[in-house]
Amino acid sequence: MAVIATAGHVDHGKSALVRALTGIEPDRWQEERRRGMTIDLGYAWTTLPSGAEVAFVDVPGHERFIGNMIAGLGPVPAVLFVVAADEGWRQQSEEHLTAVEALGLKHGLLVVTRSDLADPDAALGAAAERLQAAGLGGWEARAVSARTGQGLPELRSALDRLVAGLPEPETDAPARLWVDRSFTVRGSGTVVTGTLGQGRIGVGDRLRLVTQHETERVLTVRGLESLGRPREEVSSVARVALNLRGVSADEIGRGDRLVGAGAWHTTAVVDVELTVVGAGGGHEGSGAGQVGQPVGLQVGQVERGQATALPTHVMAHVGTLAIEARVRPLAPADAPSSTSLSTSSSSTARLTFGRALPLRPGDRLILRDAGARRGLAGARVLDTDPPGLSRRGSAARRALDLAALSAGPDLDREVGRRGAMTVADALTLGHRLETIPDEETGPAAGALDDASKVHRRGAWLVDAAQWLDWVQALRAGAENQARTDPLQPSLSLEAARAAVGVPDRALLARLAVESGLEVVDGRVGLPGVRAALDPRTEAGLQAIEQRLQGAPYAAPEQHDLDAAGLGPRQLAAAEKAGRVLRLPGEVVLLPSAPARAMRVLAALPQPFTTSEARQALDSTRRTVVPLLEHLDGRGWTRRLDGTHREVRR
Repeated sequence: MAVIATAGHVDHGKSALVRALTGIEPDRWQEERRRGMTIDLGYAWTTLPSGAEVAFVDVPGHERFIGNMIAGLGPVPAVLFVVAADEGWRQQSEEHLTAVEALGLKHGLLVVTRSDLADPDAALGAAAERLQAAGLGGWEARAVSARTGQGLPELRSALDRLVAGLPEPETDAPARLWVDRSFTVRGSGTVVTGTLGQGRIGVGDRLRLVTQHETERVLTVRGLESLGRPREEVSSVARVALNLRGVSADEIGRGDRLVGAGAWHTTAVVDVELTVVGAGGGHEGSGAGQVGQPVGLQVGQVERGQATALPTHVMAHVGTLAIEARVRPLAPADAPSSTSLSTSSSSTARLTFGRALPLRPGDRLILRDAGARRGLAGARVLDTDPPGLSRRGSAARRALDLAALSAGPDLDREVGRRGAMTVADALTLGHRLETIPDEETGPAAGALDDASKVHRRGAWLVDAAQWLDWVQALRAGAENQARTDPLQPSLSLEAARAAVGVPDRALLARLAVESGLEVVDGRVGLPGVRAALDPRTEAGLQAIEQRLQGAPYAAPEQHDLDAAGLGPRQLAAAEKAGRVLRLPGEVVLLPSAPARAMRVLAALPQPFTTSEARQALDSTRRTVVPLLEHLDGRGWTRRLDGTHREVRR
């Protein structure tokens, strides 16, 4: 399916043309039919000679309803631009054309209507000249009469060619639907409609509703229609009607968004490219314009070649939403004006909205001066997660960075700026990962492609230079730990993560391999390097070992350990080296003590009490209780009640 919006001056026959093509009345309101003027968006559809299905969004032409017109144009990929043969190019023709330019719509048809009332050649030639000046000179043009049917077969064939030439929709992208209306159907509940610009939606899908009232909830699609027929699933681009569970019709309306749950990054701050449009001239009734005389959507009010500053606050139109935005220009320090543009130039700016929106790089907006009811500029989103601008000169540096993004999202640059980012974040920010490689198996594996500076490490994308820095930092940290603390020559995983600055401990295992380190018992260190005791500690430890050889369950008291120079760090190092067994309560035994104790306990009548075990082992309660609990934990003995145990056979 293709979706095409109409555009053109009020009362130039847009609705009549849609009606003639589809047999459907697009004007939904009685007032529209009574006045013969479209006020709000209308919808109709038909099947073309090739069998392709096409839906039309009929927009109002009157200047008072310019916001409704932009809401209709916003989500669609193509335009049916209408000019009446008996009136020619008019004021709203120009305003609609500048909106088309601002939204970056490159596909369309020029249709001269009412060709039965006047020779269409003059209007067609003048309108074609305006399109040519706007960079849309490749559009096919047709003259028709909705009243007599003249030229309609040729127009249908031209529509077929237009539809066949449209770019392939992003059907595999996360779904996003800008709502253009909502209502209640008796027996079904809440229904919303909109143009599905990307992705696909099916019955049973869970979608996140983001409203203009800053509320969010997850809703379930109960039913789905497109072109008047029930569907199980619809792929973009398409007109759709969704029957939703969990929301009333008065809680959702035009400008609200339905997006794939968990698949979209919402943002209140974006960096954009601003573009002067409407620079081709033209005036009411003339059709012919003088290139270089700005009109319509432009940055500032251009007059005699001089542009004044872009307002700090504007009305931004995106999808079907109109929202206030604050503008912060971004420009190189040597730019003559950070807020002015010539008619052939573009600039960058930061837009801040009052609430978060589901936007991606490449999305198009129109900026308007709501108070003066005039257009200002087109905007194309470059970055939906921009860095802060806190330092002097950061805005100028940011403008230079954004110049590299004008051709589209740059994954290498984005990951390089961050150092690392998750694959999920990259996808929700609109970066297209054509091939996400499998988990790497060698130091050089995991690159997205041979020329890429980005590498895959599990769920992370890491800048190659950043990864090398981490490798070197981890190696240096491990070497320093072994040199300065022989008793504990390795780093815990958390200490290693914090020291190196890695965002996720899961990265450390691979990082350790590439650093030539090993991970043993949750610690990172140099291969083969174990705790080394100084001579005094070694002498004290040997004395304790000799004592325990003769009395294996006579655990030394604290004063004995202090006299031997064995504090907590020394004992931890000795335990890690396999020299002692440490039990709760500062009980220190030889590692062989549990096995030796089992031979004694197995010879006792079963079950046995703690007191009987103490006597058999010739020990104290301070030592026997934690020792028996240790044996329970290893599954060698089993506690039967508060006083009895037995050896497991």
